[in-house]
Amino acid sequence: MARKRPDLGVTGDRPSRWITRARPKIDRVACPPWLILRFVDPRAEFFYVPDDEVFAQAAALQAVPYDIAGGAITHEWERCSFDALLAAFELRAPGLDRLAAIVRGADTDRLALAPQAAGLLAISLGMSRLHPDDDHAMLAAALPVYDALYAWCRDGQGEAHRWTAHDFQKAAA
Repeated sequence: MARKRPDLGVTGDRPSRWITRARPKIDRVACPPWLILRFVDPRAEFFYVPDDEVFAQAAALQAVPYDIAGGAITHEWERCSFDALLAAFELRAPGLDRLAAIVRGADTDRLALAPQAAGLLAISLGMSRLHPDDDHAMLAAALPVYDALYAWCRDGQGEAHRWTAHDFQKAAA
């Protein structure tokens, strides 16, 4: 477990609680859910509610609002909530900076930040289509995608897939 943050409900005494807008996409799956569950609090609970209910429900549920203007963890300038959570918990695991760039690129529509950002955006939007009425089912389906992407970010850089379907030089001769 990462360092405790009582101000964010992370004490180790009980599962931390996090709340955001319904219909999560990139950053609301990567952060906090994936990042919290994998690096901060594996018992964490997540709630998705309509935009205009986030803060009232946060108070009622004693949950931390995230990825919403005015939330405890949210976008700061060009950085997304994933970046804010990395900083809040001082997370420095290998590969997290690379993953942060991918998430940031996909979440802020700056796909040039990382070549993988466009793929993450497409997968996220596809997950939303596969699970249109159940945010928790979408989260469960998306977590392994982030696990795999993190594994690649952490130690998959040296592996490549190469296959030449056609030798253009021979075909031109």
